[in-house]
Amino acid sequence: MSDPEIVQLRATIAARPRATEIAEMRRNADARGKDFGLATDVTVQPVDANGVRAEWTSTPDADASSAILYLHGGGYLLGSLDSHRHLAAEAGRAAGARTLALDYRLAPEHPFPAPVEDTVAAYRFLLDNGIRPNRIALAGDSAGGGLVVGAMLALREAGLPLPACGWCISPWVDMQALGQSFIDRAATDPTVQKDTILNMAQVYLNGADPRHPHVAPHYGDLRGLPPLLIQVGAAETLLDDAISLARKAGVADVVVDLQIWPEMIHVWHLYFPVLAAGRRAIAGGGSFIRNAFRGE
Repeated sequence: MSDPEIVQLRATIAARPRATEIAEMRRNADARGKDFGLATDVTVQPVDANGVRAEWTSTPDADASSAILYLHGGGYLLGSLDSHRHLAAEAGRAAGARTLALDYRLAPEHPFPAPVEDTVAAYRFLLDNGIRPNRIALAGDSAGGGLVVGAMLALREAGLPLPACGWCISPWVDMQALGQSFIDRAATDPTVQKDTILNMAQVYLNGADPRHPHVAPHYGDLRGLPPLLIQVGAAETLLDDAISLARKAGVADVVVDLQIWPEMIHVWHLYFPVLAAGRRAIAGGGSFIRNAFRGE
């Protein structure tokens, strides 16, 4: 039996007018995020993370010695602190940690590798502020989900200690949109289509190699990376991106938990105020991070 909440959500998304200009897409994404509001017990503190605009969110039970570095989605072209604040805060609540949400630079103004560089800078900020790497988790959705793993490879290349774990929500890792799910899931995905992905990739890459491991980490050497939780919806065109990433991680002897959620759409976590499955998925991500912080 279908989940009535996801049925209603799909109808709501389908009824939205479709913006075509990047500026309008950015405004719409930010407005939708702000419309969800923020729980009254969430504290927000803007911060400069080594030159990158960011903000801390925390709830009363957050452990100040632990942090999630959250990387928002939006195809590297849109998304911001405003669009994802409610999700970043709830991820921290579920994990019992503070969240440092990153407002990394966006294309076309700042193409690849700007978001990777900003993530490395923010991670150094956490280390410089005394947070041990085994108390840091990287988390992100869509483009940010791919950036979680791409940034880990960049951190390793920079000689930095790796975080405790990575939580990848509906990760985008294939700049060439080669997965079969772009075809067989096209009718069930209300938000992401192959043409959109290819257009975003072209703008973001700006001539860079579409198989560079920092942007397409399933082409990289994942050996030695910390445990990964990969959550993806069964209705997503990005389903095969998640499966490909999980396979590459598993073959490299990385501990990986791939979860394919029935009926769920792209980054269903964003809709947790109206979607119980979103709340359950966030709770699962929080539990995964708590276990990683304990070394389990």
